[in-house]
Amino acid sequence: AAAAAWLLPYAWMVVTSFKTLPEIVADPTAPLPKHLDGGAYREVFATIPVARYMAVTIFMAVAIAAAQIALALPAGYALAKLRFAGKRFAFGVVLACLLVPAQATFVPVFLLFAKTHVVNTMTALVLPFAASALGTFLVRQALMSVPDEIIEAARMDGAGELTIVYRVLAPMLKPTLVSLFLVSFVFHYNDYFWPLVMTTDDHVRTLPLGVALLREQGTGVRWHIVMAGNVVLSLPVLALFAMAQK
Repeated sequence: AAAAAWLLPYAWMVVTSFKTLPEIVADPTAPLPKHLDGGAYREVFATIPVARYMAVTIFMAVAIAAAQIALALPAGYALAKLRFAGKRFAFGVVLACLLVPAQATFVPVFLLFAKTHVVNTMTALVLPFAASALGTFLVRQALMSVPDEIIEAARMDGAGELTIVYRVLAPMLKPTLVSLFLVSFVFHYNDYFWPLVMTTDDHVRTLPLGVALLREQGTGVRWHIVMAGNVVLSLPVLALFAMAQK
């Protein structure tokens, strides 16, 4: 029953994408279309450059997730296994960062990027999210359960700190890192606000922005086209979860 409740909106979106607009207006709650019509999908691919937008979106989401993992590993390692002055304060700052949404800081960040002329670039989409407080917290908590003897044994074998972090501990944290990658990828792949603020043309426009452009203002929403665009938008995320479900 719970699965059906989650799947029903998606199934309704897919069914609506194969209807015609007059059919939707006449009976929007009809469970099935009278006949399958793929015109909405043809309209989506004819209206916006889907392949370009999707490539930009996937590259942005993967780059952010990879950067977050690369930085969360040494940061979490330092907070979990190293001893230094202000360690508890630093961990408190990381936790405090979890309470600050991007919308609260986008004005100064936008002004900074505008002065450095990186607005409307991939740098502006990736750099603000390269360090993740959530990722640092998750890695730190996972490392708290790793015995110190493993790290000491690696040091005795001559391994440096970076070798310990990326070659010894990272494989042990695979479930945590995969979870962090999935959470980060899905969030930033679907993000609408930040790309809307940081892009001004098609150069680095993401697919959620392109799907939003499918709404025809002034003459009513073309729901079948909007639904088809959202089906296309959701396919990479569904494929990712299908591959990483274990």
